[in-house]
Amino acid sequence: MSIGFYNVPEPVNEPVKSYAPGSPERKALQAKLAEMRSNVVDLPMYIDGKEVRTGHKVEIRPPHDLKHLLGYYHQGDKSHVTAAIDAALAARSKWSETPWQHRAAIFLKAADLIAGPYRAAINAATMLGQSKNAFQAEIDAACEMADFYRFGVKCMTDIYAMQPGSNPGMWNYNEFRPLEGFVFALTPFNFTSIAGNLPVAPVMMGNVSVWKPSKTAIYSAAVIMEILREAGLPDGVINLVYVSGPAAGDVIFSHPDFAGIHFTGSTGVFQDIWKSIGENIAKYKSYPRIVGETGGKDFIFAHPAADAKAVATAFVRGAFEYQGQKCSAASRVYIPQSLWPKTWEMIVAQLKRMKMGPPEDFTNFINAVIDEASFNKLKSFIDKARTDADAEVIFGGKCDKSEGYFIEPTVIKTTNPKYITMEEELFGPVVTVYVYEDKKLEETLDTLNGTSMYALTGAIFSQDRYAIEMMTRKLVNAAGNFYINDKPTGAVVGQQPFGGARGSGTNDKAGSVFNMLRWTSVRTIKETFVPAHDFMYPNFLPDQE
Repeated sequence: MSIGFYNVPEPVNEPVKSYAPGSPERKALQAKLAEMRSNVVDLPMYIDGKEVRTGHKVEIRPPHDLKHLLGYYHQGDKSHVTAAIDAALAARSKWSETPWQHRAAIFLKAADLIAGPYRAAINAATMLGQSKNAFQAEIDAACEMADFYRFGVKCMTDIYAMQPGSNPGMWNYNEFRPLEGFVFALTPFNFTSIAGNLPVAPVMMGNVSVWKPSKTAIYSAAVIMEILREAGLPDGVINLVYVSGPAAGDVIFSHPDFAGIHFTGSTGVFQDIWKSIGENIAKYKSYPRIVGETGGKDFIFAHPAADAKAVATAFVRGAFEYQGQKCSAASRVYIPQSLWPKTWEMIVAQLKRMKMGPPEDFTNFINAVIDEASFNKLKSFIDKARTDADAEVIFGGKCDKSEGYFIEPTVIKTTNPKYITMEEELFGPVVTVYVYEDKKLEETLDTLNGTSMYALTGAIFSQDRYAIEMMTRKLVNAAGNFYINDKPTGAVVGQQPFGGARGSGTNDKAGSVFNMLRWTSVRTIKETFVPAHDFMYPNFLPDQE
């Protein structure tokens, strides 16, 4: 029951700590890393608030230190998916009827827990389990997840305030109902904050969810669940299961109460999910909401009037932060001949300063890629570029999995703007450069626009405003998040709503009202204060003599 109009705390982006030598946050994180490395964890699933252990234990090892055992997680099967759905549906009625301010309070508390007592733990879990360095983990796991929760609450209240007008004698209003059923959250390894947001965004709006994290990010997922439980999330509202994709899909996509999916992952998987939903559409009580952010083949395009140093820095950061394992990472770069020698010199100078190794050493910029499958895929593209006539490896290329899945920052230069590594998403520390003739600027822009199926992020560089306007116009459909004189990564919750179109997803913009609206079913209510008592309208009356 609500007995007032409530103003939620105005959200402010969580400040990113520096982790500079001697800083208190650096010392706290180093201590937490040592503690978590020394323990062997045993991670259960969470169904209806209960810890579920199956005895089918799967090892968790750091991608950068394969000899070290972090712990185990308990693998589930279809029966656990069914149990999770049943628990979610049982919790739905009470949760959907919980006044919004009490739902909001849970996630505001969770944000403060993440920013405070759990900051080191969520960052350390991300570093150890997903091989992300301290600064990248801080931006992702701590700050962005806190931002998702705080700004999500604000988005929720903004949505509830979207009300229609009313003529005299009546009152019109909107109710933003949760969906009728449960939402399936399928989350990736590369951003802990996304894993924390995808099951929570629908839940904020009164829904219940079944959450399947990536098998390579279960360590941090368990910490997220611990935080949500401490914040007061009721049993059954979010149910965390560790199952295979087929086990989840077979049960979920044939269930009549399936109401939607919140997804981040590969384009192929998302298309298969869409197909499964289509094949089962007659089974559902309502048309499911399909919300997904998938792949990217993100670009940097430099105009001849670009600042070469800015291009070089955007190139290095955009391509190689978190080993290029970002949907938004720069993967193809177009540089004019007139700017190439100077720009390349600056790129090389920065690349040579990069260190590679485990994230526990805070001086390492490059860490390991996520698993052996990723390592092998990336190595195959690098090996191919070494032998192809229209490509060459001009920097890096060394691959070593003796201790962890390490791949050097690698730059491929091609003479073919349609070369395979200019088209296909690689998801690793490999970027391809095409040097174009200055006179073929607009032709190269057209090539860029038509090269890839994706349209997630992209960046243009120029000091010429007319050129900026022209490139922005010509590339209007090439990226859902478009950057001018900046790298194509680093969207901030509350500032740059994130998502792409074409093969990159449904562009529902995570962390914004556009996404949150997808988890509601609006009911419009009209109340007439003094109803009519006769069917007649004035025009039906006879003329007066």
